[in-house]
Amino acid sequence: MTSTTKNQTLKVTNSFIPKEELFSKKWFRSYTYIIIGTFIMSVGYVFFITPHKITPGGVYGISIVLHHLFGTPLGLTALLFNIPITLIGIKILGPRFGIKTVVGFVLSAIFLDTLQHFSQGQPLIESDPLLSAIFGGALIGLGVGLFFKSKATAGGSDVISMIIAKYTKVPLGQLMIMVDSVIVLIGLIAFRDWKIPLYSWLVIFVMGKVIDTVLDGISYEKAVYIISNKHEEVGIIISENLNRGSTLIHGTGNYTKKDTPIIFVVLNRREVEILLGYVKSIDPDAFITVVDANKILGRGFGSLKDYEA
Repeated sequence: MTSTTKNQTLKVTNSFIPKEELFSKKWFRSYTYIIIGTFIMSVGYVFFITPHKITPGGVYGISIVLHHLFGTPLGLTALLFNIPITLIGIKILGPRFGIKTVVGFVLSAIFLDTLQHFSQGQPLIESDPLLSAIFGGALIGLGVGLFFKSKATAGGSDVISMIIAKYTKVPLGQLMIMVDSVIVLIGLIAFRDWKIPLYSWLVIFVMGKVIDTVLDGISYEKAVYIISNKHEEVGIIISENLNRGSTLIHGTGNYTKKDTPIIFVVLNRREVEILLGYVKSIDPDAFITVVDANKILGRGFGSLKDYEA
């Protein structure tokens, strides 16, 4: 490998690591996300998930199994898994993880074992593992979501999935599900209780939904696509009655090969219902698609300048 190629490779791998000026506003925000996120995640594991032997994938799932079988400290066990996995990941995948990932799983270990000490292994909800799975998954999802907002990776099974993806053609998302599912099944084998994997997959589902909500936000906006022979009249209604801007996209019918103008507009839920009434009165044969929209930035919505990238 030539020196030029090495420099190009180093430049590419370093681009994975978000660079932030030390003690800048962005730096403080990122580490605030990490501290709060890891603490909330730890609360979810200690008070809701671990006492009921739920194993929702990842190194924390394995740590929960070992904790109940051998009495090993939950946080320290997870840390002992995370360190070599991350080092192997850096060796194989390059330095794409960064110091924030390391800080995150070290803080998690501290919070987990500290909270475990004070909780004495007692669940917050004693006799309801289903409710514990739902609220535990929500808390873990919130914590992990904040952790992701700091531009850090979760480490653990995520790194294992990335390594396998490098040598196979299996999509990373599918690999992550497969790796976590194997760990869930380890919980089934260890505790010999069919309810364990069911609760565990419920936690994984809730976690995923909450993580998406934290990263994408709760949005009431809808993206609307309208195909109508009376697109000019519909456009006037959008501008004058709803006071919204719209975009006319020039499409072509795949079957008819005719020009098919498409109106694109972003509205809130109330405005969508009003627009549907107007379009129905103007062109009952119009074709309309309404989809959820997240991160709407620009004129009339959130400012792109204020967006925290």
